[in-house]
Amino acid sequence: MIPLDPQQQAARDWFESLRDRICAEFEAIEREAGSDAQFIYTEWDREGDGIAPGEGGGGVRGVMKGKVFEKVGVNVSTVGGSFAPEFAKTINGATEEAPAFFATGISLVAHMANPHVPAVHMNTRFLVTTKRWFGGGADLNPPIPYDQDTSDFHSELRGACDAHGRDYYDRFKKWADDYFYIPHRKVHRGVGGIFYDHLECADDAGFDANFAFTRAVGEAFLAAFPPIVRRRMGHDYDQADVERMLEWRGRYAEFNLVYDRGTLFGLKTGGNIDAILMSLPPMARWS
Repeated sequence: MIPLDPQQQAARDWFESLRDRICAEFEAIEREAGSDAQFIYTEWDREGDGIAPGEGGGGVRGVMKGKVFEKVGVNVSTVGGSFAPEFAKTINGATEEAPAFFATGISLVAHMANPHVPAVHMNTRFLVTTKRWFGGGADLNPPIPYDQDTSDFHSELRGACDAHGRDYYDRFKKWADDYFYIPHRKVHRGVGGIFYDHLECADDAGFDANFAFTRAVGEAFLAAFPPIVRRRMGHDYDQADVERMLEWRGRYAEFNLVYDRGTLFGLKTGGNIDAILMSLPPMARWS
């Protein structure tokens, strides 16, 4: 296990506790639907050239396949080491001369069985190079959008943002709109949410403020998404709805494989391949 300072330990503990609460809520939804599906957890160690066992950190990959959640992954990782020289140039606070890094975070993607229930993504993280910062966000990805679901999801995120920064929601919503866009398709991958990065922690006060906001984002996700699932999971659907969902999932897969920064970060830092690619849907189609 890599050694952690108090800030790193606090962030890791929070991400793990949020994981436990989210997974418990998702399992409760499965029970309400008459399913006994549960998360299966797999531990992994970061491996690579020159990394001794246990020295690179690792994580836990949690996956559930049920009646409501066709496939949902909730991963927590805590890793450290050095970036490759060229990749270091692309990371805030890292250079070829100072390539060391630490990262801890939670990443969640849920693909649903009913096309009327939106897929969702949520990720929050704490990184350390020569700088320290938080990043993350959440976005809703419905094959069949409903204005009420979009409004409720954004309302929770706006509440989290407004409590910590007057301009946070407008800034981070636009960032999400810009980031979760598929240029070659000229479409957004969903109905948005928020995305933020490089909330730097120059001192303890900065850490406390940005950590509080990151926790608020996690709480907002937990307050927003389960009610939407419960609202839509009993809706009737037909084969045309399924085909619409499968084609939409193809767009989602394209974004994650071509543009997603988290996917690239995981692959470039020797992460667990199954955990990195758990965001991909179990089934998709292309016309």
